[in-house]
Amino acid sequence: MNKVFASAKEALAGVVADGQTLAVGGFGLCGIPEALIAALRDSGTKGLTCISNNAGVDGFGLGLLLETRQIKKMISSYVGENKEFERQYLAGELELEFTPQGTLAEKLRAGGAGIPAFFTKTGVGTVVAEGKETREFDGETYVMERSLRADVALIKAAKADRAGNLVFHRTARNFNPMAAMAGKVTIVEVEELVETGAIDPDDVHLAGIFVQRIVLNKTPEKRIEQRTVRAK
Repeated sequence: MNKVFASAKEALAGVVADGQTLAVGGFGLCGIPEALIAALRDSGTKGLTCISNNAGVDGFGLGLLLETRQIKKMISSYVGENKEFERQYLAGELELEFTPQGTLAEKLRAGGAGIPAFFTKTGVGTVVAEGKETREFDGETYVMERSLRADVALIKAAKADRAGNLVFHRTARNFNPMAAMAGKVTIVEVEELVETGAIDPDDVHLAGIFVQRIVLNKTPEKRIEQRTVRAK
């Protein structure tokens, strides 16, 4: 089975469709599958539900899909970096399922592991727990959270072999492995492609069994967030 595709457009072909749920890796500006997101924008696919820690920024990442109104709902944790997201949400044009960051990570991990739900203390007594089952364990109250699965996962890795075994670079590891596990079909964008067997098994961060399609992007933009402080 050949998992390597010549372009992001070809990697998405026959997989993405209107109304799907997508899990998208990344944290802030780190580990964003930018070429796949740009190709998804160009495909015109619409009515999407996107599971992602962030909602991108203006003009980059998932912000591109918000600008073109291709996303109808976000399942996210941190959404404070995108003015278009804010505008659409406050105008009632975009649905939001706001989810604590650790809970979101576990929802994806559990979905990939075939676990339908789990209990957590996070969110108990807040709006996060409204309408959800709660249960007491050892004198403490926990809220039940349903796991997440996605029709398609779009992720970013530093290196892949042709079998889809992946290596992530530092913090770009973030949500990418969990998003990959939760996807029924996982497409990965990588900066380096090597022959199968070239990656030491001990260095593999995610096994190729979770990856169905690979596309090479040798020149990613690699935006960074700058820390700014007040002048003394």
